[in-house]
Amino acid sequence: MERSDWSADLGAAQRLICLTINSKDLRIETTRASGAGGQHVNTTDSAVRIVHLPTGPSSSGHGVRRVVAECQQERSQIKNKEKAMKALRAKLYSRKLEEETSRRYNQRKVQIGTRGRSEKIRTYNLSQDRVTDHRLGLTLHDARSFLLGEELLEHMNAALHEFSHQEALEELLERGLPVEL
Repeated sequence: MERSDWSADLGAAQRLICLTINSKDLRIETTRASGAGGQHVNTTDSAVRIVHLPTGPSSSGHGVRRVVAECQQERSQIKNKEKAMKALRAKLYSRKLEEETSRRYNQRKVQIGTRGRSEKIRTYNLSQDRVTDHRLGLTLHDARSFLLGEELLEHMNAALHEFSHQEALEELLERGLPVEL
């Protein structure tokens, strides 16, 4: 069984992309090369085409296109297979990197929002002596002690921490990843 692990650092996020390719997930086809090469080209199956099956179309037929790598540059089938595997790894890595970047961009876009006045995070109403966090729907009275960083601030931070954990669990469930409590 051939297995490849690739990882890369994605800058400030410090996330790793791990790519594992199992040989059972590949369909390797050999054909005769085309083009110049004389009689040798016509008699040997040296061209290699590798198809990564898990990236293929969904059962509805409207899924993602399969990742395919082909090589017929060398006279040797073994060398062509090695080059095709390198190309396949690069394509799969590029696709995974693009998905991760897109996912992070969408998460950030949701967090930032449109920056409109209607997207309030927290309201400080000093005349009524209250602080309201609109994400949590939490209103605290005694704005002065909140602004001084006393017990009410700790209460708000604990509520925000709980809210953050809840959102992270929801994201894991949406992505179908295992959840450890």
